[in-house]
Amino acid sequence: MPNQPFSFPGQTGFYRGKVRDVYSFANHPAGPRLVMVASDRISAFDVVLPRPVPHKGQVLNQTAAYFLQATADIVPNWLLTVPDPAVSAGIQCEPYAVEMVVRGYLAGHAWRTYREGGRVLCGVTLPDGLRENDRLPKPILTPTTKAHEGHDEDISRDDILARSIVSEADYVQLENYALALFARGTDMAAKRGLILVDTKYEFGRVGDTIYLIDEVHTPDSSRYFYTDGYAERLAANQPQRQLSKEFVREWLMANGFQGKDGQTVPTMSDEWLTQISTRYIELFETVTGQSFQPAPEEDRDAQIEKAIVAYLQTNN
Repeated sequence: MPNQPFSFPGQTGFYRGKVRDVYSFANHPAGPRLVMVASDRISAFDVVLPRPVPHKGQVLNQTAAYFLQATADIVPNWLLTVPDPAVSAGIQCEPYAVEMVVRGYLAGHAWRTYREGGRVLCGVTLPDGLRENDRLPKPILTPTTKAHEGHDEDISRDDILARSIVSEADYVQLENYALALFARGTDMAAKRGLILVDTKYEFGRVGDTIYLIDEVHTPDSSRYFYTDGYAERLAANQPQRQLSKEFVREWLMANGFQGKDGQTVPTMSDEWLTQISTRYIELFETVTGQSFQPAPEEDRDAQIEKAIVAYLQTNN
């Protein structure tokens, strides 16, 4: 994946995120468009780790496209086409400044907060007596602010409305969309022998229409447990077998890194990177039921650039 950005005819903007390179084309003949290149970069604790993970960008892009297409009946989404296995192109939206995080189980950040005594998460009160990885009484919304740099921060519904980050009418619609998407994702995961534990959704708008944007139900935005053995592991107080990026976070924490000032990212060996890549591919194949076909590695940047140029010559 390119270390340096491409430059395309008609390009009006560029943004490099933690994982994706985003090109904007405000004057596209069919209307403002975005082209996203999913890189092999990997981030944890809001820090981009120093070494890329083979095939990760393709896994993310194809997983997101699969779920965007499978949820288009719930909410319109930004995706129009996938011109390359690592590239998506679609409608440029004005993003909302919050991410809608839905949690169905007490895991990850929520569990760490709960374990330290916290019983209110983003304005939602959690009952006493829960264990790590317990199913919550019902899925909860725990929004975060969106940070272009640094850490996203938890925020409550009341604070979002009080600070006028999102209007109440729009926020209600975002809540409804997020919960409906989570229910669909839960059903789709169950059919594949998985539990959708938690995930995040991002939304934008064009005029009066709200769109689902970015990625959906990918290993970077979601946590999955295997259904088989879940109850037994929970009863025995054992870690769940899971498909998510959490194992990367756990490895970093075990090696003294949580993204805090003064901490150094531990060395990532070739073997460790291969293991991460294998996990990502396993998730794609498990959640979609499709076989992963790696894009040819030779002249990969040239392939991506050619595919984007060809897309820009269309009226889509």
